Amino acid sequence: MMSSNTLRALSFIASRSSRTARQSTSCNVSITRVMFSAQPAAHEKPLTPGVGLGKTSTGLVGLAVDHDAVPKMITKYQALLDKLAASDMPPTAQYRINVEKIARYRIAAAQENLDDPEKVEELCNCGQVEELVVQADNEMKVMDMYLRNRWWELVKPVDIEYNPSDDDGGHGDVEWGDTPDGEKK
Repeated sequence: MMSSNTLRALSFIASRSSRTARQSTSCNVSITRVMFSAQPAAHEKPLTPGVGLGKTSTGLVGLAVDHDAVPKMITKYQALLDKLAASDMPPTAQYRINVEKIARYRIAAAQENLDDPEKVEELCNCGQVEELVVQADNEMKVMDMYLRNRWWELVKPVDIEYNPSDDDGGHGDVEWGDTPDGEKK
């Protein structure tokens, strides 16, 4: 008799493949056997090694290939936006502004290119899609700390001098390499 985990795994594999054959076991449980062929089905694109579904490695130790990374990105970045919306962080907090912009951009890139992870990687320009999923997880941890500690309340406005005086060349009255008067090495 097959375990429920084995049956679930077989069911998952079958749902990912369009070429299947049904077979009945002695315990009246229908299992699916996947038929593999060197030739793709007429409606399938041929697999290119290292690209899309042909990708077998991220090339990064500890980070496995995830062929469902693009939908996971959408879910995780939406969770970030939902958590921000439910928080009491003001909309003017710079952290909130930055996270919202990044999350919205990455969601849009993923939704427009669901079947093209390489295009998502190119648009986001922050690593492979598997790394983008990890980044969303890490951002959720940072956001939890940020919200728990209310760090936006600690940020103080800073006065920035936009047009500093260039009387001294813009870098002070001491040239690089010179020692200030009165100081000896």
